[in-house]
Amino acid sequence: MQIGFIGLGKMGKNMTLRLLEKEHHVVAMDIDAAARTEVERAGAASVETVEDLVQNLAEPRVIWSMLPAGKITDDVFTVLLRNLSAGDTVINGGNENFARSVEHGKMMRAKGIHFMDVGVSGGQKGARFGACMMIGGDKKAFREKEELFRDLSAHRAYAFFPGYGAGHYVKMVHNGIEYGMMQAIAEGMDVLRKSDYDIDLNEAARVYNAESIIASRLIGWLGEGYEKHGVDLEEISGTAGSGGAAGMEKSEAKWTIDVAKDQSTAVEVIQASVDARITSQSTPGYQGKIINVLRNMFGGHAAK
Repeated sequence: MQIGFIGLGKMGKNMTLRLLEKEHHVVAMDIDAAARTEVERAGAASVETVEDLVQNLAEPRVIWSMLPAGKITDDVFTVLLRNLSAGDTVINGGNENFARSVEHGKMMRAKGIHFMDVGVSGGQKGARFGACMMIGGDKKAFREKEELFRDLSAHRAYAFFPGYGAGHYVKMVHNGIEYGMMQAIAEGMDVLRKSDYDIDLNEAARVYNAESIIASRLIGWLGEGYEKHGVDLEEISGTAGSGGAAGMEKSEAKWTIDVAKDQSTAVEVIQASVDARITSQSTPGYQGKIINVLRNMFGGHAAK
């Protein structure tokens, strides 16, 4: 399949490399010349503008966007709408608010363009070697492009949910759950650290991840973080990432809470995890360090 790919950040670059390995033909676009050069060496073609991307794809075109939520995605989609034709397909795999994806889908449909929104999980490693994908949009378009999702995902690690925004909605709730799980891990390890017993936190993380009920990728990443940085995490910031009020506005956990309030659905654990990150801005601590090392291990986010 020929695919236009917009956005060669930590996730987008790895996804492009995986597509090339699966023998798809990729035309990539990013403003970063170094990122373009890297995928070119792997076999992709590259361009500098959205208009050039469209011109270098055969109809019907398939374009995958992996950009941050908000204005940058809105601006790119505005350009795409001016340049694409009926029958083309646009897929948004960035962490967009599901309500915006509903609007994007309607805008595309008005011009006869197919639209799908995809929540992508699994971090940088998943992007490179097989991610988990939550796909929303038109079912017919999904069936026509299912090979693409199969090739980008780990075994049986994708699912379709009908309706514009549905994929990003499922991913939003996923991230809300993720916040709660990470906070629980941070609190538990903090309790162990302050115990009167001389508990080896690295060994505790290892045994927790050895067939226990709480064994998980997050516990595994914590163990890797301890191995890399030491259990005191001295060089890691105690101010949890995405914890400030401004940053939290683009947090999918915050979006989950907002939706839950509209539903009158209790989300006390998710709310507490968001509050803890905000509190860490003024009161850094070991729990914030745990959050940061986890985010760094799976997503490459800054931790210092």
